[in-house]
Amino acid sequence: MSTHESDSTAAGAAAFQPETRTGRIADYVDQRVGGTNMVREFGRKIFPDHWTFMFGEVALYSFVILIISGIFLTFWFDPSMATVEYEGKYAPMNGMEMSAAYASALDISFDVRGGLFMRQIHHWAALVFVMAMSVHMLRVFFTGAFRKPRELNWVVGCALLILGLGAGFTGYSLPDEVLSGNGLRIIDGIMKALPVVGTYLSFFLFGGEFPGEAVIPRLYVLHILIIPGLILALVVVHLFMVVLHKHTQYPGPGRTERNVVGYPVGPVYAAKAGGFFFIVFGILALIAGTFQINALWNYGPYDPSPVQAGAQPDWYIGPFEGVLRMMPGWIGDIPLEFVIPTPWGGNTVATPVLVPLIPIAVLFAGMFLWPWIEAWISGDKRDHHILDRPRNAPARTAFGTATVTFYCILWGMGANDLIATHFHLSLNDITYWSRVLIFVGPVIAFILTKRICLALQRKDRDTVLHGHEAGVIEMKPHGEFTERHRRPNDYELYTLVAFESPEPSGPVPNAKGKVTRTEKLRARLNRWFYEDRVAPVSRREYLEALEHDHHDGHEDGGLEAREQQQIGSGHH
Repeated sequence: MSTHESDSTAAGAAAFQPETRTGRIADYVDQRVGGTNMVREFGRKIFPDHWTFMFGEVALYSFVILIISGIFLTFWFDPSMATVEYEGKYAPMNGMEMSAAYASALDISFDVRGGLFMRQIHHWAALVFVMAMSVHMLRVFFTGAFRKPRELNWVVGCALLILGLGAGFTGYSLPDEVLSGNGLRIIDGIMKALPVVGTYLSFFLFGGEFPGEAVIPRLYVLHILIIPGLILALVVVHLFMVVLHKHTQYPGPGRTERNVVGYPVGPVYAAKAGGFFFIVFGILALIAGTFQINALWNYGPYDPSPVQAGAQPDWYIGPFEGVLRMMPGWIGDIPLEFVIPTPWGGNTVATPVLVPLIPIAVLFAGMFLWPWIEAWISGDKRDHHILDRPRNAPARTAFGTATVTFYCILWGMGANDLIATHFHLSLNDITYWSRVLIFVGPVIAFILTKRICLALQRKDRDTVLHGHEAGVIEMKPHGEFTERHRRPNDYELYTLVAFESPEPSGPVPNAKGKVTRTEKLRARLNRWFYEDRVAPVSRREYLEALEHDHHDGHEDGGLEAREQQQIGSGHH
């Protein structure tokens, strides 16, 4: 902008005089913080419109509802492990000794007006929050939205998912009843299984020997202050990167790597997002008002002795418990625990507790590093703003499905006792089969998913070359019966052919002309990643198919084919 233009703009701003008191206040603030320019710039941002993008919005709106309901609960919850005698409206527990935390949770449920509803909407919103984040991350993975330049935003998303798990677990443990106490006991056991430092970590968290007197206040600080603060900070970073990099979009006519086709934030997208927030809020309120969750008065105050069957964590913590239930303590007559000799008498290494943590650690480490792993395997260093259809990246889709299968098996084994009681099965048989399935299941899922993706690609190729079956059978003069086909429209055609299908690339020598072992490994992985491929229909193949339609003699089909052939020839 020139100096003359700047002076004119400043003069125009100075000449504007709001007529209302609210307008004068808004103008006063705007002149000092420049809000108009920020709103104007952000309001021009274009966001594509697709139903799969709503999962991220559901996660954000659920988090807002969590904060609102959590603030309400904070006014009445007492995060103390001091022993009190309960005197409330829940008669079966009157006169019973319990922690102040559990007593205040009962008071919220029975004595505070609307307290039970707010407890339940908080719990349901937490479940939906983690679910929406998980599905959103799966959408990003299977469509390749994590690729350059969005690798760091993927890492932010992974960190948000882990913080969501931490927020859920810390909140789940606060009421200090039997169910949450059993979960904390598992955490205590995992900590104490760590060699040398485990006992000290447990004493630090619990403020002494389990259950101690400090764990609930410490979890409370984590739950209402530290973890929400980190989530808010990362949400801001995540949205900033979305605006900075521009939003990804699915392939379609007019959509390129250099543009975004959709609606501006203001007023269209903002209005839709605002309405969608109230839809999510209303659905959560309906669920919270009609479906009971975490009826903590059924469990009683925490006592290490009444460990009961059927004690299950929230679904997203299930895999962490399932992997512990699957691990054997003995192999034949050989115990898996052993003792490390130390000057103070030896330190027991609880291998049945430590070994199951390895696949969980590998799972999360692989999740964080996957953008760089795939970029290294493929050798693709380009920017990507157009999403992949999962079928067009069969190896990635198959690997993701195998990982989800692995996770779901662990999740199911976190409830193996309920599976045994509800379906009248042997708990030992379920455990034995799960140990086999945890190795075989992901392999089967990988093979089936990859075959399905390739089959869908072949179906797409056949649709482009021959069209959709129209259901009309015709008999030719010489007696041959044929079925008429309908050509896909331009939008569908673009979706079916506008994708890349890279061929395997061999090893590349370095600057010294030598092929290193690392490069040979990359080349082998690259061949595994791309060896099974179905090439998209080329322009030449498509024109030949149109010419075949022209000579086939179909009146309407031939006309459509000739029109599309003319269009294709014109673009050439």
